[in-house]
Formats: sequence, structure tokens, C-alpha cells
Amino acid sequence: MDKALAIMSREQILSRIRSEYLEMPGLKLTCAQAQRLWAMDQQTCSEVLDSLTEDRFLRRRDDGTYARLVDGSVAFAPLRMAKAERSGALARVPPRVASHSS
Repeated sequence: MDKALAIMSREQILSRIRSEYLEMPGLKLTCAQAQRLWAMDQQTCSEVLDSLTEDRFLRRRDDGTYARLVDGSVAFAPLRMAKAERSGALARVPPRVASHSS
């Protein structure tokens, strides 16, 4: 494992790999490719990929590659515009009018 990954916690490594898969929809890697990409030894890489598979984030395909279990966009709740309301002292303050100096 490279020095950068050696000082990262297991959760940080898992988070980094999740992020890579989320940023690159359709990413499919063999264990050997993942080892090279994230500079991990074979044992660590296998353990991490197996952990993400057990968490149902990744799946191991028939061709031996690891891909997201559900690929595509991440489902988030739809965003709604917030309504700002003026209350209290701020409601009584008139808006500023820009003065133009010549």
C-alpha cells in the first residue's frame, strides 16, 4: 500500500473508493486494476472490495469486475426552494437605496 493510503483509516479508504465509483458512473474494475488505481496491496484491496460488496454498494460481476450495484445517478430527495420570511426587527428595516455620487 502506498504511503498516502497507509495513513488513511479503513473508513477513509472505503469513502474514497465509494467517491470514485460515484464520480465515474459505469466504472468497472478488476481487483488488479483497483490495486493499481489506489496503490493497494492485493490483500487490502480484496478486503475493501469485499466489504463494499457486503455493504451492497458494489457487486462482483461474472467477468470478475467490481461495479456499483445500482449504477447511474444517485437518488436524492428533490430540492425545494425555501421561502424566506421577514420577522421582528428586520421586517421594519427598509431596503437600502444605492446613492450615486457624481
